[in-house]
Order: sequence, then C-alpha cells, then structure tokens
Amino acid sequence: MVNYLIAMLVTVGIYAVLALGLNVTWGMAGIANLGLAGFMAVGAYTTALVTKTFGFSIAAGMCLAVFASAALGILVSVGTLRLRGDYLAIVTLGFAEIVRLIASNETWLTNGTDGIAGISGPWRGQLSPVQFNWVYLGVTAALLAVSLLVCQLLARAPYGRVLRAIRDDETLVSVAGKSTFRFKLQAMAIGAGIMGLGGAMYAHYISYISPDVFRSLISLYIFLALTVGGTGNNYGALFGSLVLIALLEGSRFVFATVPAINAVQLAAAREMLIGLGLLLVLRFAPEGLIPERPKIFTRAATDITPRN
Repeated sequence: MVNYLIAMLVTVGIYAVLALGLNVTWGMAGIANLGLAGFMAVGAYTTALVTKTFGFSIAAGMCLAVFASAALGILVSVGTLRLRGDYLAIVTLGFAEIVRLIASNETWLTNGTDGIAGISGPWRGQLSPVQFNWVYLGVTAALLAVSLLVCQLLARAPYGRVLRAIRDDETLVSVAGKSTFRFKLQAMAIGAGIMGLGGAMYAHYISYISPDVFRSLISLYIFLALTVGGTGNNYGALFGSLVLIALLEGSRFVFATVPAINAVQLAAAREMLIGLGLLLVLRFAPEGLIPERPKIFTRAATDITPRN
C-alpha cells in the first residue's frame, strides 16, 4: 500500500509539471493549446532515444527533452499563433495527433506501436521497487520545485504581467506598442519545454513508452487539473493535479465495492464521477479551487504600490 501511495505521489508530481507548462501557455498567455500530449511525447521520446541509443545520462536526456520540446513549440507557434480561439485549439490538437501518428509509423526511430522499453531510471537496477519509488519521488519533487520556481518568477516579473495583459486584451497590448506575437511565441516555447520535461519524467519512471500513452485524453486530464485548481495560478496547477489523481484513483476503490459491475462499466462510472466533480467545481468555484489573485494597483502621489 505504501508503494502504491508513493507511485501516486510521483504521478501527481508529473501531472503538476505538465499543468505548470499548460498554465504558462493557457493560464497566463491565453493560448488555447490542446497539443500538450504532443509536446509530452516529444520530451519522452527524446530522452528515451538519447539515453538508450547513445548512452547519454538521464540528466542530459531530460535537458535535451526540454530543448527539443521548446524548439518544436516555436516551430508550431510560427504557423499557428496568428489563429484565434477555436481555430488555434483545433490546429494544436491536430499537431498532437500528428506526433502520435509519426511515433506509431516511423518504426526505424520509435519502434512503432511496440514502443520503447527498458528506459533507464536513476539506480533502477540497484534498488528494490520500493526504494526506487522513494528515490524517484525525491527526483520528482526536486524537478517540480524547480519548475514551480521558474513559473513563479515568470508570473511575478514584468514579462508575466504582459502575458496576462495579452490574455485579457491582446488589442490593447498591441496598441501599447508590445509585440504580442513575440511574447506569445516565447510563452509557447517555455510552456512546451516544461511539458517536455513532464514527458521525460514519465518515461524514466515507467521505463516504457508507446504512442497509445500520448492520446488526446492526457491533454484533457491536464486541462481538467488546471481548471479545477485555478487557471492562471501556479499553486492551483499543483493542487488541481492532486485533486485529479485523487478522483481517478479514489473512484477505482469506490466502484470496486459495488457488486455486479464489470471492468467496462467500472471505467465508464469513473469517467462519470470525474465529470460530475468538474461540474460541481465549475458550479460552485468557477475560477477554480485556488483562483488567480490579480494585483490591484493604487496610485499614490509619487509611486504605484500593488495591493492584493
């Protein structure tokens, strides 16, 4: 039971990193990015290939995963950020599906639908499963702390205030002389890089990846976590990920006690419970459980001081 709880905490940490990346693009910059699964897949496959094929260290593989995902984020942004609203969401969703199809068909690179097995983990062969879970929980906590620190510094900096202004009124920011396209391009690169880190963390923990792992459902789960926690709030991304995993795993035990229910019905009932939970949150806390707290500025005679 302890090993199971540790594994769930690791999963919460990975989901939280992904939610932080989504919060940069969607929560702060207002970019409707449904391509999260694609950037996660790029990060996972990049670190798997360079560590397994070329013998790179896990740290180097994760760094390359961040850079590869960020570079792809820039590439995708160049052709999509001129779009708005639903059109942008559809295009980024299509991008994620293209990445999955490439991973499924380019067997010379990704081993196709058979996936890549035997991905290294920190001291995996030298530790028992319980010990490895404890070690990886520490690694996950450290990487999550670094990601949170970066996102918090970004949110509190003038750059973060510009992103939120673009989210709220892009036309007004353009009139003020800011290049909204450049800011959104940078936000997309930062968010995609963090999502790639989440994919790399997943690959080194599970030690196996395949195209089926990176279906659009994972993007919807992370959107759900951020919505529940509080869009625009980095701490909301963390708390929403915890709530999501609690719902996903808690429903497994709740419905397991119901007699005469098969596996298919169990899966459907779990999805219904998650949907019901989202509806309740949107009804009673439409801004999330930890909503973003905007700064209110009051002008004094000689200065401007923020007031919460």
